[in-house]
Amino acid sequence: MDSASNNSMTSTHDIIDVCLLAGKIMLQSGAETYRVEDTMSRMAAALGFPGAHSYVTPTVIMFTTSRLEPVKLFRIAERTTDLKKVSEVNDISRRLSERQLTAAEARKRLGEVDDAAHAYPAWLQIAAAALTGACFTIMFKGSIWDALPALLVSALGFAAATYLHRLVQVRFFAEFSASFLIGLTAFLSVKAGIGQEMDKIIIGSVMPLVPGLLITNAVRDLMAGHLVSGLSKGADAFLTAFAIGTGIGLVLSLF
Repeated sequence: MDSASNNSMTSTHDIIDVCLLAGKIMLQSGAETYRVEDTMSRMAAALGFPGAHSYVTPTVIMFTTSRLEPVKLFRIAERTTDLKKVSEVNDISRRLSERQLTAAEARKRLGEVDDAAHAYPAWLQIAAAALTGACFTIMFKGSIWDALPALLVSALGFAAATYLHRLVQVRFFAEFSASFLIGLTAFLSVKAGIGQEMDKIIIGSVMPLVPGLLITNAVRDLMAGHLVSGLSKGADAFLTAFAIGTGIGLVLSLF
C-alpha cells in the first residue's frame, strides 16, 4: 500500500476504480480482451498491487487487487471502435508505470478520455466510408463508372447503419436495413444508367460495414487463450456478416 499512499490514493477501492475505468474505456473502444487485462494488471502493479486479478469478457469486467479484497464488476452495455481512446489509455498506463503520473492524475486523465467525444465527427466518418466504398469497388475490378455511384451508395449505407444503431439497440436490424438500402440504391443506380455492374457496386459499398476489427480481435483472443471472448466476438462477427448478406440477398431475390 506504500506506493498507493504516495500516489494520494488512500483506499484500495479507489485503485480498483481507476483500473476498472481504464478497462472499461478500452473494452468499449474495441480493444482486445488480453490487452484490457494486461493494461489493468500493469496499472495495479504500478499502484502497489502486483498480484491483481482480472477477468474480462466482451460484456463484463471483473477485477480485484488481491484474494482478500472483494471483486468489483462492471457491465459493458455498448461497444464501438475508437482506437484513439485505446491508444490514450495505453499511454496513461505506460506513464503511470514509469512514475511519470500519480494515481490522481491518471484518474483525472482517464475521466477526460472517457468523457471525450468520438475522435472523428459523423460527417467525416460518412465521407471516409464513401471513399472506402469507391476504392474497394475499383479494387474488385469495377470501373470508374461503378466507383462513382459507389460513393453515394456506401455513404447512404454507412449513414443508415450509424443512425439505426442509435435508434434501435438490435444490431442485426441496423445492419440488415443498411445492407438492404445499399442493395436497393445500387440496383436503382444501374437501372438509371449511372453504374454498369451492380455486383461490383454492392461489393465495394458493403465493405465499410464488414466487421473486420471484430474478426481480427476474435482471432487474436483465441490465440491468446481467451476462448469465451474469442468465440463470443466470432459469433458477433458472424451475425453481422449474416445480416449484411441477408439484406443484399433480399434485394437480389426481389429485383
